[in-house]
This record gives sequence, C-alpha cells and structure tokens, in this order.
Amino acid sequence: MDTRLVSVIGAGLAGSEAAFQLARRGVRVRLFEMRPVRMTEAHKTGLFAELVCSNSLRNASMETAVGVLKEEMRKLGSLVISAADAARVPAGAALAVDRGAFAGAITRALESDPRVEIVREEATAIPDGPTIIATGPLTSAALGADLERLIGPRNLYFYDAIAPIVTRESLDMTRAFFASRYGKGGDDYINCPMDEREYDAFVDAVLAAEKVALHPFEKPVYFEGCMPIEEMARRGRHTLAFGPMKPVGIIDPRTGRRPFAVVQLRQDDGDGRLFNMVGFQTKMTYPEQRRVLRMIPGLEHAEFVRLGSLHRNTFIDSPRLLRPTLQLRSRDDLFLAGQMIGVEGYVESAAMGLLAAINAARFVAGGPLPIPPPETALGSLVAYVTDPARTNFQPMNANYGLMPEPEGRIRGREKKIRMAERALKSLERWIAESAIEPGAPTPASIGVSSAAVRSSEMR
Repeated sequence: MDTRLVSVIGAGLAGSEAAFQLARRGVRVRLFEMRPVRMTEAHKTGLFAELVCSNSLRNASMETAVGVLKEEMRKLGSLVISAADAARVPAGAALAVDRGAFAGAITRALESDPRVEIVREEATAIPDGPTIIATGPLTSAALGADLERLIGPRNLYFYDAIAPIVTRESLDMTRAFFASRYGKGGDDYINCPMDEREYDAFVDAVLAAEKVALHPFEKPVYFEGCMPIEEMARRGRHTLAFGPMKPVGIIDPRTGRRPFAVVQLRQDDGDGRLFNMVGFQTKMTYPEQRRVLRMIPGLEHAEFVRLGSLHRNTFIDSPRLLRPTLQLRSRDDLFLAGQMIGVEGYVESAAMGLLAAINAARFVAGGPLPIPPPETALGSLVAYVTDPARTNFQPMNANYGLMPEPEGRIRGREKKIRMAERALKSLERWIAESAIEPGAPTPASIGVSSAAVRSSEMR
C-alpha cells in the first residue's frame, strides 16, 4: 500500500480544500466525486466546490468570528478563500462570489495538479489506508451505511434541529431571571417571562414571519422533540404555552406570580457565556428570527451567535468520536471534515478540510499532528466539536462566544477587535511553532480570471 497516498471522499468545499492542501505538501491524492455521474438532489453541475445556495460566504469583517476565520485561512494558504477573493462580487461587508467563476477556478486547480487523481464515481465504502471523508450534508446512502457500521447507528444523525444561541452579556437581566422549575436542580436556566399580551403578540409575529423555503430534497419530517416553533404555533394559539414556553413551576421574582408563558435559556458552554433557547428550533429566515425573537422580554438587544434551523444534514456525534486532530478515535488513519463533523457554514467546512489535510499529511509523514490554539477562530471551533464533555451536540458556526475571554473589562466592538488581533497573533505563533508551511495560491495559478466557466452554468 502506498502510504503517501491519501483518499479524499467528496469534492465540496472541505474536500476540495483538503485535496489541494495535501497536494501542495507533496502527498498524492485520490479525490472521489460522484458528480456528474450521480447527481445529488441539490447540485446542478459537476464542478467542485459548488455553492448550492446563492447566499454569500458571509461577513468578511474582522468584527465577526467568521471574518477572522477567513483571515486565518488566508494565512494558511487556503484555496477556497483565495478563489473567493478573486471571484468576489460587490456585496458590502460580505464575501459574495460569482459562483461559476469560484467553482470553476477550484475545479481547474485540482484537475491540473499532477498529484491529484480524480475519480468520478461514487465511493460506496470507506477505503483502506489514510482517508479524509468530506461528503457534506448529502452523504450518499451507501457511504453513510458504511460509516454507520464503523461508528454505530446512534452516532450518525440525518436532520439538524437547531435552536438559537445568544450571549449572556447581551441579555437584559432586569427582565430575565435565573430559576429552575419548582426550584429543583439549582437556578440552572435563564427565564424570560411573558404576560398574555406579550405572548399573543409573539405568536402573531411567529405565524406571520417569513420562513425559509424547503429544498426539493427536504421533506418536512418533524419529530415531536424537534418541532419548529412556527409549526407548533400553527397547530393552536396556546400550543407553545403548553410546550417549550410552559410556565409551570416558574415564579417571576418581580411579581411573585407564575407568568403566562416563559422562554428558558440553557447554558451551552463551560464558562456560562453562551445560552441556548430551549425548544426554539425554527425555519424563520435569519432576519425574521432576529426581529421576532427580540420581542421576548430580556432579549431586546440579544446577540445571536447561532440562529435556528431545521434541515436535512448528515453529521456525526463528534465530541464522542473525533480527536482535536480530526482523526476518528477508533481509526488513526481516518479523518473527517466539513459539515459531517458538526460545523455550520461553507467557510467553517472548508476550514475543517484545511486542518484535516494538514494533519493527514503529517500522519503519512510520521510527524506530530498539530492542534490549533483555542484563541483562534479555527481552534475554538475544533475545540467545540471535539469536546468529549459536550452533551446534546448540535452543529455550530464560528463565533466569538467559543473563544476565551480577553483580559480586561471590555465589551462590544473593542472586545471583538481585541479578540481578532489576539487570534491572528496566536495563529502566527502556531504556524511557526508547528512548522506549517503557509502561502496562498495566486489568482493566475488557479485560473480565476479565465472565462471558461461562467456563472450562467450555476443557474
């Protein structure tokens, strides 16, 4: 067996990034991509790194953690970010791209690399030898079944039911309060009480809010434990008040009485800086979520580090299965990357492909496998998805709430800027100490300026 060959399954953003990073480190790559021989329900072309949705790669500002993550990836020589920068189209502070130029550039970069062997067929089983699985949310049934045999059926999930997460410091604690139902278990929850008028206005807003349209491949398969709040509200005006907003066992200390309804927030991190809105998975659009959820008393100025969703997704129980090196705990030569490990977003997926490739290259060379520091956007996200103490695991995107608090009593924009500066300095030290070779491809080397592939192909 050629120990200097790594198989990469999937040529989405994570797999494409992984293949490129391996090749530029002198490792031979066998890249499996079943499109266009077998198409998914969401893709339209056979191009690598096709962006399924028309939305951008999100904010590029250093005041956002995903903006910091992009800059970290630039310093690590990311193909995805280099192609995105070259294919950028006007979109304010967001990194939006010409999708055809973006995917075409990445496809050409990999097709022209002599170290990359492209296999246009479905990988129905996990190969022997060093492998990176980066098949994304639409993993084929055959490969999913093989992975399930390896990790166990209880560790593989096919639907996200994600509730929003807010920062503790953005809550108005003059309106909200800590308590548990009937005073049992300590004051473990933040409670946001509503009177009947506030509840009625909230239900009206939930029902009227714009919802995310289902993709053709997504059927509205709702389980009682992950029902979107708008579906519950549609079933009856008081369904929410008897469900996730039930006030039973809660006394508002301001009034000494039980509120008409209550929204509970549960601590989501070890430091008590992030709180999850219990039972508030939703398919409202992101702008509508911010508007409607800020109607809840105490959440008027809430900072959302993650918004709610309910959609088809294949992901594993990473905290119990993955090491911080992105190796499977039960198989040293198997790495996983992208949305499959429980990260949300195109940028985050590509970042995991980049890290998996760095470590897979080190693995086949017999060297130490580096773990990025938690002060970085990359390291904080890896720490989140591989923390074995984490329960009720759900996918997460990059956000400042995952990073350690900076020194000093600072808040708002200044705090984020300081955390961004610290992240980049920490990353640079890590690159130097771990002897990671940075250096991004040039636009010319990936053919981004070529007119061979235009955005019309993506429509």
